[in-house]
Amino acid sequence: MIFDTHCHLNDEQLYPRIDEIIADAEKVGVNKFLVVGWDYNSSLLAIELANKYPQIYAAIGYHPCNVFNVTSLEFNELMSHINDPKVVAVGEIGLDYHWNKEESERKIQKDFFIKQIEIANQNKKPITIHNREAFEDCLQILKQHRPIFGGVMHCYSGSVESVQSVIDLGLLIGLGGTLTFTNAKKPKEVCENTPLNKIVVETDSPYLSPHPLRGTVNEPKNIVLVIDEITNIKKISKKHIIDVIYETSCKMFHV
Repeated sequence: MIFDTHCHLNDEQLYPRIDEIIADAEKVGVNKFLVVGWDYNSSLLAIELANKYPQIYAAIGYHPCNVFNVTSLEFNELMSHINDPKVVAVGEIGLDYHWNKEESERKIQKDFFIKQIEIANQNKKPITIHNREAFEDCLQILKQHRPIFGGVMHCYSGSVESVQSVIDLGLLIGLGGTLTFTNAKKPKEVCENTPLNKIVVETDSPYLSPHPLRGTVNEPKNIVLVIDEITNIKKISKKHIIDVIYETSCKMFHV
């Protein structure tokens, strides 16, 4: 059994084919999906899907690139759904300095990140964290505003040396398609040096298709390529890897 802990079946590239996509994923052993929102509408759609499909769970929140011009009314309306039984996390939240380079924009991102961590803590939810080119600031906020109920550092991009700092915060390391890239030296080192019970797998579909499918629309069924790469790196039984990661994932999201 496999849990894709970060996918966007609520994305327009996947949503029209969702039944086919779920069926294809189930054929390779995927039996749980965390569908992650990035703004108001995508989060509501994640909840809708989670309540329609028993194998789908939802994370709701605002991606750092989508926090600008969010009204208090809109934010509060979305978070009024946080205790829906199928909402298991707040996400994806965090910092993204790739697209937003002005200090004023980054300040808004930081404030919104903190606000969403606090909402998660108040409602006893883990978080799923987006970080792009902002690792040190992201880590600093997480240390100052600790996510009490844990979470996942989605698509981990930090150094091997920083893994323990992340784990010490009660967070798991999310590994996806980038791990399989032929030039992915750092992610492979991270995988090798991270305890297996601190790893979860994810596709981020429709993005970040694993090698040799780079450049195509990613789907949850491709998560087996990530697991194969972990098996190659860890050099232990694939079944053991699948079992441990599945147990870790279910425990983090209480499903």
